[in-house]
Amino acid sequence: MDKLISKPAGVVLASTIGTAIGITSTIVAILGLVLVPIAQEFNLPRTSISFVFFILAICSALIYPVIGHLADKYGARIVILIGHLVFVAALFAVSLTRNITEFYAAFVFAGLSGSVLGPILFTKIIAGWFDRYRGFFLGIISGVGYGVGSTLMPLFAVFVLKGNDWRTTYQAIALLVLVIGLPAIFLFLKNPPDPLPPKTHMRKKGVAEIPGLLLREAIRTRAFWMVLLAISVCSGCMLAVFTHIVPILMDRGFAVTSATSVLSIFALFTVFGQIGTGFLLDHFRKPNLIAPFFFIPVLGLPLLMTASQSSTLLLAGALMGLGMGTEFGLLPFCLSRYFGLKAYGKISGLIYGIIALTNGFFPVLMDVAFDLGGSYVMAINIVIGIMIGGTLLIAFLPDFSAVSRLYLAPEKRS
Repeated sequence: MDKLISKPAGVVLASTIGTAIGITSTIVAILGLVLVPIAQEFNLPRTSISFVFFILAICSALIYPVIGHLADKYGARIVILIGHLVFVAALFAVSLTRNITEFYAAFVFAGLSGSVLGPILFTKIIAGWFDRYRGFFLGIISGVGYGVGSTLMPLFAVFVLKGNDWRTTYQAIALLVLVIGLPAIFLFLKNPPDPLPPKTHMRKKGVAEIPGLLLREAIRTRAFWMVLLAISVCSGCMLAVFTHIVPILMDRGFAVTSATSVLSIFALFTVFGQIGTGFLLDHFRKPNLIAPFFFIPVLGLPLLMTASQSSTLLLAGALMGLGMGTEFGLLPFCLSRYFGLKAYGKISGLIYGIIALTNGFFPVLMDVAFDLGGSYVMAINIVIGIMIGGTLLIAFLPDFSAVSRLYLAPEKRS
């Protein structure tokens, strides 16, 4: 198999597929489609169903530091393989639930296992394999993975939902995740070699120790807290909007097919946001240049709430997708460039764990606002304000060299 595809290319392929079948596309992008029928079947308000996002957030926050530590110690590949199989079983278990208690329990199962297919382990592998074009390949696996996965999975779910219920839909998704994911991960995903082989655009040989800061050193830097705050709140806001596009537009009178089209465009344009972010960072190495892209969703959000034409709604989805793609594209690059790879698993585990909380809590707040006021208008206005604040934080990020010199010159470290 290595004769047909090089190891670095295989790693990129497997990582892209792995992210495409993770929680974002199989649960987050889907729940908005089945939110109303599940709430109706269990005779519960929407907030009770969207509480699943908070469950996933708590599970991810708890498990991210654990899987980051395990990956640092044993390698990411074995952790991903085991997590993938457990996640398939969890998705199938969702379809068998008979009440809200079992429904929540199944998503605890899904949250713990599905987090293994999240950003920490795949970005750790890619950052270990590539140096010169690290941003581009991080953008590829995240952008194409999350973007294409979140674009196609809702379309697949809508196809299955025609003539079937939401339970059958989750069973079909579980089977798809197994059939697509297992061969790719098992055959092509490889841990970064040490020493690294030549001719793969990787980091230079001859380094006695993997450079980087320890977790306790990283949290003492200004960059750590600025990145954490900006991306946690902005990604939480945009994910809340993403998961509610279908109910927002259906409440405005649009058909589910039209709403799903906007959702798919939103997801698709995250691809361009993440790849574009990686390309710019590879070439300019200045994170504050990305700030304007954080502001782009502010232009799309009012269109989502007021536009009456499909073309304008699709434009809104594209603008919001570019913004969310930028957020997720910036994070792994910043972590590897600011703090190095020495403790990447632990540092990213902590940061992604906190981000998981905001990504789970903010969607629930959207439905709390709906249940209290009967619309999402107030929540969208708050999101606009938060996005403006996050843009300002990114605009004042320090250069990568201001932090990386701490581990490039170990003798100066305390």
